[in-house]
Amino acid sequence: MRIGVVSDTHNHLANVARIVELLNRAGVDHVVHTGDITQPKTLGAALAAAAPDAVFNCAAYARVDEAEDEPVQAFAANAWALRDLARLSRALSFTLVHYSTDFVFEGCEPIPRIETDATNPRGAYATSKLLGERFAAEAPDHYILRVESLFGGPAGKSSVDALLNGLIAGREVKPFADRTVSPSFVDDVSDASLKLVTLRAPAGLYHCVNSGHTTWLELTRTAAQLLNRPTSLITPINMVGLTMRVPRPLLAALSNEKLRSVGVEMPTWQDALARYITSREAPRPQA
Repeated sequence: MRIGVVSDTHNHLANVARIVELLNRAGVDHVVHTGDITQPKTLGAALAAAAPDAVFNCAAYARVDEAEDEPVQAFAANAWALRDLARLSRALSFTLVHYSTDFVFEGCEPIPRIETDATNPRGAYATSKLLGERFAAEAPDHYILRVESLFGGPAGKSSVDALLNGLIAGREVKPFADRTVSPSFVDDVSDASLKLVTLRAPAGLYHCVNSGHTTWLELTRTAAQLLNRPTSLITPINMVGLTMRVPRPLLAALSNEKLRSVGVEMPTWQDALARYITSREAPRPQA
């Protein structure tokens, strides 16, 4: 099996470097195309030459607030490009694996959300991602994976990393006490993506998050315990009442039961967080 990984120069939905590292470790033949996903001729030529069995689309316009000023760019990368990828999937006979977001939900009760729950995106970013899901579903063989609060990999730019960096440095951190999420560790998302393809699981939409859900406050307290840092560094705040240009889903937990039903078990978020902290503290191999 050969995997094509579609990337771009700056807006990765998933940490491409880590995905490639994990594919290397698994001994999977792969090729990475880094470029402008909104240029279908260039992308099509690259994929035709690579002849992949499956394509992981890791490119995205992921700037939530900026999308309000740049809706054309957001829809180009998150929606129209998926229309082109679905067409390429049909023409070149590859399985399309596309990553979406919990932002397609408004963030109200009940939780955790399942794949058939009604969506209600708020803002250009979330709307473009939902439209991208609809286009991706036009590929004959597809997996649309909603991830949430993604963390992991060498880039270290996630919300989880910001909290960990603050705790390690002994700075005050201010996690939300009222925002509920199901974090997604990039190692586990990558592993699940590969399993879905190799198992030839039924095509469709899946919530690809670590098991369970938590508030950002609970996650930060768990991290402090794992890092042996004092909880006095943690000052809880509430998202309700804050002025945000684009509202974030307040209750954003997702159920991964559908993923489990096809044979892909996701570790708990506590296990994922512990593994990530261990990997951050481990010495990097010499080049």
